[in-house]
Amino acid sequence: MATSHFVLPLPLAGNTTEQQNRMLQEFLGEAVQKAYERAIEQLDRQAAQAVIETNGILKDEIAEAMFAAIQRHAISDKFRDEEVASERVYPTTYRVRPIEAQVTELRKVFPQLGSCHEKLARRPLLEGADAWFAIPRWQAIATTYNEAVETIIDALGKRRRFSNRLIGKLDGKYLRQTERSALAESILAEQQQGCDILVVAAQAGILHRGSSARRTRVVLAPNEFALGAFSFASMLLTHPERLSSRDTLMVDCGGDEYSVRGDYTFDRVPLFDYDLGGIEFSIFYHDRARNLWGTPTGFTYKFG
Repeated sequence: MATSHFVLPLPLAGNTTEQQNRMLQEFLGEAVQKAYERAIEQLDRQAAQAVIETNGILKDEIAEAMFAAIQRHAISDKFRDEEVASERVYPTTYRVRPIEAQVTELRKVFPQLGSCHEKLARRPLLEGADAWFAIPRWQAIATTYNEAVETIIDALGKRRRFSNRLIGKLDGKYLRQTERSALAESILAEQQQGCDILVVAAQAGILHRGSSARRTRVVLAPNEFALGAFSFASMLLTHPERLSSRDTLMVDCGGDEYSVRGDYTFDRVPLFDYDLGGIEFSIFYHDRARNLWGTPTGFTYKFG
């Protein structure tokens, strides 16, 4: 484990490919050529000489302008209409507990859980994260992800007023992790080798409130991944106040995909909401945006 105190984002998608690099170079070069052609159509000899004399200054300005334009377009336009305004927030009683208290609470529920690198929570938070959360590796709970979800949902139901609308419908033909979320968890587990409980920089839904689950997935930061039902249920075990009032921000777990008919058509997401009867665990369409819900996400990092 690195001893540096710097925490840097760790992109999940990997470096650009050679083909992408060639395509970018080609069409950015075409853009520069078009700008040049328009300029020489309008410049006279005196104006052209003035431009030439700027030399490095103009090149820097052009480079900065092009980079800013690239950054704007690096966020996908897919499903942009699946966003609505939302003013939903966390309950006033909700506070993130110290990582040591979270670990203690998890071990009360699952005594078999082993070590946790708790000192990681002393490091600076990454942009976008609310806090550091203790989340078990699902492999420390069960042999498959689906069994782990069932186990942690059952544990949550024993501690809270709880309605599970998906009883008997959580096996592999109904529920699966997204590839991005599974990859992120494997990276965190590799970094925190030997730990049953991972220390994860995360936010509990407010960052993506009002967006559909699939819109959220395409606008995630390079080092960001959506949390699934297992991870968020773990957060509810350690922070029951997060879902404790009807006017709070509810949660869709975009780190998972759900097939309502069990036919491998994964067009739903698991959902946690709250009413007078307590917490309800159900599903919702992945392409529907509502002001009531937001997607919790985690962040991968490296030590600089």
